[in-house]
Amino acid sequence: MTEESKFSGDYKGPLYARHPDLTHEEMLEEAERREKEVQENIERAIELDKEIEEAARKEKEDRVLQIAKDAMEKYSDAFGQLAYIEQWEREQEIERGYRKERVLERYNNFYNIECSGLSHGTPITPEFQQAMALECMLDALRCENLNHEFDAVSTADINDLIDGLYDQGRESLKKWEEFKDSADGVA
Repeated sequence: MTEESKFSGDYKGPLYARHPDLTHEEMLEEAERREKEVQENIERAIELDKEIEEAARKEKEDRVLQIAKDAMEKYSDAFGQLAYIEQWEREQEIERGYRKERVLERYNNFYNIECSGLSHGTPITPEFQQAMALECMLDALRCENLNHEFDAVSTADINDLIDGLYDQGRESLKKWEEFKDSADGVA
């Protein structure tokens, strides 16, 4: 090897060999055409990706819908029973409200009868008042449970009666306050 044949970085010749059949302009046109083709291929690939994603999304939606339909078919009886239970609970709540009002009304009737049976000025102790109140409560609950065996008192009935008495007392105090305020305003 001689020094002249060694590679040196000062080569000034063309870096590629020209195609023997194409001119420079034709080569530029061919490059632009290929660049356009590559760009079109990229755009088509993006569109295909979007179509594939859309198809996958639709497939997932269809699967979820099918799972929901299968569950509805499989558990339709359970859903029906659940709806029945919810309806029954609503009816029970309404019935409990009516029952609470009836027991309170009966209690008031029994209590008024007991109190009106006392002559005016009869000395009565708080213990007698409590005993009379408990006796009226039991009488009201006996009437409510007239067609049932009555050996035990439901605590829910007692609590409802107590709540009703508190509400009735608050309403009575409120009316008394309004009456007092109106009387004070007039005088």
